[in-house]
Amino acid sequence: MAMLFRLRSLNIRDIFFIVNIFYHLDIFYLFKYYTLAIGWIHQRRIHQNITIRVGALRLSTLVASRYSTMNTKNLKWNTRQRLSYIETKAYYTGRVSRSDVAQTFAMSDPTATKDLKLYNDLAPENLTYKQSEFGFVPAPNFTQAFSDLNPALVLRSISQNYPSPWLAVEGGSIFGLSTLTLPHPTRLPDKAIVAQLTRAMHQGKKLNILYASLHNREHDQHRIIEPHSLVNTGLRWHARAYNEQHFDFRDFVLSRILEAELIGESAESSADHDEDWIETLTLQLAPHPGLTPRQQLNLHVDFSEDGKTIQLTVRRALLGYALRSLSVDTTADQALDPNAYQLVLLNREEMEIYADWALM
Repeated sequence: MAMLFRLRSLNIRDIFFIVNIFYHLDIFYLFKYYTLAIGWIHQRRIHQNITIRVGALRLSTLVASRYSTMNTKNLKWNTRQRLSYIETKAYYTGRVSRSDVAQTFAMSDPTATKDLKLYNDLAPENLTYKQSEFGFVPAPNFTQAFSDLNPALVLRSISQNYPSPWLAVEGGSIFGLSTLTLPHPTRLPDKAIVAQLTRAMHQGKKLNILYASLHNREHDQHRIIEPHSLVNTGLRWHARAYNEQHFDFRDFVLSRILEAELIGESAESSADHDEDWIETLTLQLAPHPGLTPRQQLNLHVDFSEDGKTIQLTVRRALLGYALRSLSVDTTADQALDPNAYQLVLLNREEMEIYADWALM
């Protein structure tokens, strides 16, 4: 009873901090640090006038210190997902708010607030609250604490609309099935460059980049772009952006962006102004006539098509990439090896004005 009386005398902020920490620990660590807390306060029974207050503060510091050095695997799995999302969202978009967390994980605002407080308690140097943004922004000395912010992982999560790269379960397949993805050379810049790009997209800002173009130029050039979307072609990532130098929308390969700096000016364009991005076309594909009738029939089965043509609707801006990824014979006389190019483009003349660079 004496112990309970002393705990009731704790400052409410300290109690909330300790309870919040304990709540997110696995049961083993919950028991471990609860025992530590009771034992520590018990040892401080002397000096009656300062025992409780100083004890609570030191206990908070001790628990925070011990907790911050623990591997994130010691967190509850669902808590780790939310902390990872908070970190990833803040770094790659430049802002994370209570409503972001609440909407993403279908939770109440008070619960989302508790997660943001937990993150700030465990990584106090990472985020700063910005009143004008109504949310938290990355601090100058931001360092990853709960996520692997490698662009290869994060961009995949963004494209699949996963809250964070941590959603993958470690320790083997949860379905007990063996799978393998064909490896490709990594074609991505440093995460700091990608973050500047994604922040410009999210905030609707202009971006100053140093770009290594494949055109014959003696030096790489600085350009002002207004990016609006990211595209994964299967072999590389590129940004679809308005280019102020040429007054048009173009594709910028991420791995060729050598430098990137967010400009305070708001972008004057958006995806709504990019006609090739808005408009779509339907490719009319068919098995290569050089294949045997049986091979042609099997190709229709391969693409789940019962008719004579295989139809694929794509954005005009992505037409050429789609043709290349499917290894389509786009020559006028369909002269390529049918074993290497198993499909042909039937409406070639219609597509030529939009993707002549992809036609052979």
